[in-house]
Amino acid sequence: MRILLTNDDGIHAPGFAALERIARQVSDDLWFVAPAEEQSGAGHSLTLTKPIRVRELGPRRFAVAGTPTDSVMMALGQLMGGLKPDLILSGVNRGPNMAEDLTYSGTVSAAMEGTLAGIRSIALSQAMADYSFGKESFAAAEATGADIIRKVAEAEWGDGVLVNINFPPLAVPHGVRVTEQGFRDYGHIKIDARTDPRGFPYYWFGYGREVETPAHRSDLEAVRDGFVSVTPLHLDLTHRQTMAALTAKLEG
Repeated sequence: MRILLTNDDGIHAPGFAALERIARQVSDDLWFVAPAEEQSGAGHSLTLTKPIRVRELGPRRFAVAGTPTDSVMMALGQLMGGLKPDLILSGVNRGPNMAEDLTYSGTVSAAMEGTLAGIRSIALSQAMADYSFGKESFAAAEATGADIIRKVAEAEWGDGVLVNINFPPLAVPHGVRVTEQGFRDYGHIKIDARTDPRGFPYYWFGYGREVETPAHRSDLEAVRDGFVSVTPLHLDLTHRQTMAALTAKLEG
C-alpha cells in the first residue's frame, strides 16, 4: 500500500514523526510531503499570490513552503512523479480537531484535498493532557493508530468521504467510538483580552462550552470519555431539505 503522509504542524513536528512510526506498521511504501513551517488554522487555503517552493530533505521526503492543501497538491501533481497513493494520512495533529474546528483545521483540510482527488484520506489528531512544547504525548495515537487505520481502510466508504480520527489524552484509550461531528455553545465563547508591553491590546480565543448530545455519540464526548473518536465526513455540503423548501418557493 502506497501512503502519502502530510500534516499542518510542519514536517519537523513531533506529531509527524509519530505518524511515520504509525504508518510504518501499515506499509513500507511511504511518501512525506508536508509544510515547511507550522500552518495550524490554515483551513483549506491554497497559495495563489506567490510561488510554491519545495525543498527535498531526503528520499521521498519534501518540505513545501505553503499550506497543507498546497502540500497535497504538490505531492499528487508533481513530487510523486505520477504515482498515486492508495491512502493519505494527515497528522498526527498536536491537539484535537473536532466540532467546528473541522472548518479551520489544516490537518482535516489536507485530507479533504486528498478526497477531492479521489484518494482515501484520514486525518489524525491527538488531544493532550499537557500542551507544553517538548512534553506532548502521542501515546494513544501510537498505541492504537495503526490498527484503526487498517480497519478503516478495509471498510466501505462512500464517494466524497474522509475519516477524521481523534485520540484522547490517555496512554491507552478505553476503546473506539464511531461518532458524529459535535458542536460547541458559542454563546459562551471565551475571548481573553490582554495588553502588550507597548500598551496595545491583543486577544486570545478560547473554546466555548460543549453542547451535550444524546447517547454520547459526538466526537467531543467520545474523546472526553477516553475513547478514540472516528468520524466519517462528507464533502457534499448541500442541505437537501432546505434545497427542497427553496425550490418550492423559488421555482414553484
